[in-house]
Amino acid sequence: MDSSHEIFPQPKQFLESESVTPYADAAVVVVPIPYEATTSYRKGCQYGPGAVLEASDQLEAYDEELNTSPCHDLGIYTCAPLVDSNEHPTLAGDAMVTQVCDGIVPFVEDGKFVVAIGGEHAITTGVVRAMQKVTSEPFTVVQIDAHGDMRDKFEGSQHNHACVMRRVLELGLPTLPIAIRAICQEEADLIRAKNIPVFWAREMADNPDWIDQAIASITTEKVFLTIDMDGFDPGFMPGVGTPEPGGLGWYEGLKFFRRLFQTKQVIGCDLMELAPVPGSVVSEFSTAKLAYKLMGYWGESQGKKP
Repeated sequence: MDSSHEIFPQPKQFLESESVTPYADAAVVVVPIPYEATTSYRKGCQYGPGAVLEASDQLEAYDEELNTSPCHDLGIYTCAPLVDSNEHPTLAGDAMVTQVCDGIVPFVEDGKFVVAIGGEHAITTGVVRAMQKVTSEPFTVVQIDAHGDMRDKFEGSQHNHACVMRRVLELGLPTLPIAIRAICQEEADLIRAKNIPVFWAREMADNPDWIDQAIASITTEKVFLTIDMDGFDPGFMPGVGTPEPGGLGWYEGLKFFRRLFQTKQVIGCDLMELAPVPGSVVSEFSTAKLAYKLMGYWGESQGKKP
């Protein structure tokens, strides 16, 4: 794929107030996926990607932690939204997963670092399938989440947001769930049966070594990072479908992510389940800043600085 992939008119770009990069020159591709079909509590995550892109214009290009401006070092291109349930409200989950996979595969084949922004967490199945189609080596899916998301079926669908990590496990990939604090009996039984190395939020709160222990438990060199925004403390991330008390703090999360990028080969990431709160911009701005921090950490791991 080359610059012919450019979409005209060009869609809203991540941090376009600071830098607009043609596809051919961009190392990072942001993929908005405004799909929502199975949200079971507070709805609105189909509006998440648009809110994040709008909020991104308010970010500072310069990252004071990294002492550089990732958008200039890397080049960021934002593609047109994939699987927009605002336009296709009846699209079934299996069709969504296929379309997401097919839409992302070309970016991975082109060697771009993909940052997908949802949308409900069920989308991640399609993103991970795309990574698996192109990546020859095995990889671990590191999951930041309040919930296990390991049900086989929920509300009649195997592509419900509560089932996404079960679908990932069925792809034969190891997973590492972090900040989990709400599961059902079925998930508890599965965790025990498969010996899944869960890092529970209540135990992390009293364990200063959890970051080292979590990274040490990853058995593959390559990692895909999926982040349900409810994995964070709802005190600063209230814009989610089910805001479970507890969860990652901002700097605690950043410390883990930077270490992950420094010690493993992160092949892509997604940020899911942001549901904007009317009258507040805290959640979307924090999500946009997190996405930018992850891009910067990836750039640092690749040695991409002027």
